[in-house]
Amino acid sequence: MAATSRNNRELMQKCQKKLNSGENIDPVERLRLQCLSRGASGIKGLGRSFRIMDDDSDRSLSISEFKKGLHDYGVDVEGNVAQEIFSRIDKDGSGQLSFDEFLMALRPPMNKNRKGLIIQAFRKLDKTGDGVVTVEDLQGVYNVKKHKKYISGEWTEDQCLKEFLDSFDTPNEKDGQVTEEEFINYYSGVSASIDNDAYFHLMMTNAWKL
Repeated sequence: MAATSRNNRELMQKCQKKLNSGENIDPVERLRLQCLSRGASGIKGLGRSFRIMDDDSDRSLSISEFKKGLHDYGVDVEGNVAQEIFSRIDKDGSGQLSFDEFLMALRPPMNKNRKGLIIQAFRKLDKTGDGVVTVEDLQGVYNVKKHKKYISGEWTEDQCLKEFLDSFDTPNEKDGQVTEEEFINYYSGVSASIDNDAYFHLMMTNAWKL
């Protein structure tokens, strides 16, 4: 259901290779590649970093917050390049960048069918319809009976479900819940690792029984 380790490895290698190619890469594309060179969850992780910084919860960033967020996440972007990215995405010129504007610009291009499958899967998981998936939502949707630690008796069902949920959460910042935005950000990375539409469709429909 998450990216396979092979998909992840291939995505990271592909992005790193392009970054090291010496090509003249568009600044937004370079930032996207830097995130995805960390794996399928790279863009989701950057989105989470920005949300944690958003102390006043207005879901927007100033240029100084934007630069700090990139630095804290550990992506290498020079100040003038960060300014260029910010200005390009801040289409209304307000001097504030909304999370939605930023993440939509940063996600790898996805066709309508792929995005539709991702949203369909999230809504199937979100049994309560509150826009957040928790361990409670997963009960009865994700079957842990074949999990090796459940079979051995080492883990309870809830522990297996928590591990599964963590695969969509952000490393080192796991809060035990995944929003629709994080789910789409995660799967935009998975989508970037799979070139074939038919394979992506098969993977999603089989994984989530859509």
